[in-house]
Amino acid sequence: MADPVAQRVYRAPCPGCGAPVVFQSAQATHAVCAYCHSMVVRSGEALQRVGRVAELFDDHSPLQIGAAGRITLDGSAQPFTLIGRVQYLGDAGRWTEWTALLPGGSTGTLSEDNGAYVFTRPVDAPQPLPAAGQFTVGANAVLGGKAYSVAANLRVQVVSAEGELPNRPSLERPSQVVELRSADGEVLAIDYATDPPQAQRGRAVQLPELALSGLKTESASDDRGVRQFSCPNCGSPISVQLASTRGVTCPQCHHVIDLSSGIGGELKHARQAQRVTPVLALGSTGRFQGESWQLVGFQRRSGSIDGEAFSWDEYLLYQAQRGFQFLVDASDGWSLVRPTTGAPDYTPGASTARYLGQTYRRTDAYAARTDYVEGEFYWPVQVGDRTANTDFTAAGGNGVLSREQSGNEVTWSHGEKLPAAQVKQAFGLGTELARSGRADAAPWTPDLSRALIIFAVVMVLLFILLVLMGSCSDSSGGGGSVRGAGGSYGGYSSGGSHK
Repeated sequence: MADPVAQRVYRAPCPGCGAPVVFQSAQATHAVCAYCHSMVVRSGEALQRVGRVAELFDDHSPLQIGAAGRITLDGSAQPFTLIGRVQYLGDAGRWTEWTALLPGGSTGTLSEDNGAYVFTRPVDAPQPLPAAGQFTVGANAVLGGKAYSVAANLRVQVVSAEGELPNRPSLERPSQVVELRSADGEVLAIDYATDPPQAQRGRAVQLPELALSGLKTESASDDRGVRQFSCPNCGSPISVQLASTRGVTCPQCHHVIDLSSGIGGELKHARQAQRVTPVLALGSTGRFQGESWQLVGFQRRSGSIDGEAFSWDEYLLYQAQRGFQFLVDASDGWSLVRPTTGAPDYTPGASTARYLGQTYRRTDAYAARTDYVEGEFYWPVQVGDRTANTDFTAAGGNGVLSREQSGNEVTWSHGEKLPAAQVKQAFGLGTELARSGRADAAPWTPDLSRALIIFAVVMVLLFILLVLMGSCSDSSGGGGSVRGAGGSYGGYSSGGSHK
């Protein structure tokens, strides 16, 4: 692919080691020396050393500096080349932001987070921005006349950088990043590391649509993709297959191990008291949406509504080009869902939410807990993790929508209900799927199913009351007692946070 920019390349020796440092972008003010990791800034015809960055965290990304592709901007396809990257560590894990050189010397950012990608460009703040602390996660905000939902308000720290950078990253102190999402899929990120804050606007993209070339070779990815270490609890060998894995379980002692600091960091582990056997085997592949997805993680979650306890299972599926999605096995049926980029049109506490032109009605709201995990996960999952969940269902259809809030982040997920026969066919299973004991999910009808249940309960209570009254009138010393038996309710879950 041709170089998208026709301009003079700036080159000067690194003040730290003398190696050549190249600037391709006229907008790049800083760069990291590839040899001594010095952070340098252009000063006239020379470079000035302003610090040193740490070694890059090996995230096994398929992207690398020099990779080129095409992105549709303002209605036309434009070439770009990756010229730098910054690695961040936030409250919910690590992610990478790649600097993309566009025609004319301008730059954009390709954010890479757990197999999901968002392409943004710098924009002028739509209005004087409020302080980061004034953005409440889960609340709505209007900027520049456009409505957004506050998806995250994170405290982040730059941990490393490479190549050319449009601004000097703050290596000395953490800063606040606010992420806003709109109903039409737009992402607005505000970085408070500078004064005034910097804003970037964009949308989600998938790797195939970028037509990337110059990626890490498949053989190199294979050689570096599998990481091995010993379990910190029992010493058994553990192999980590996915580059994005931040949590894994030991196949021998089933302890949950936190890899968010990398294998070279301190390995934290937590015991799981009781093992759960998944219906679908870890490592197996299922075919959905015309692609083969590998089952890499499993978790059992639970909640309660009005004192009635219920549980459900979530299977984490992975596909190299499309990232992650969740296959959910609840008592009301199977669902296939994935985190959304945009935030549905929703006011916290409202009875409806609107997404992609479809209205969804709230069915339940409850606190959820992670009870058991097995396999690999792209966030540092732990037994005992808790979220506040709200579930929605499309009236008369199979669409499902879920909202999860945990601390300083809100995640929306969207998908559809699946018949058990489709799940069986996807994994090539026989009678073993019947062990789940799940019935197929039926399209939801507003108020009808719940009204029938309430009517039946009322009729039973009236009948028992009449029997007791008759018993009291016929016997002076008689007494009676009524004991209700509660059944479990299977709630739908979004499948967890995107980090």
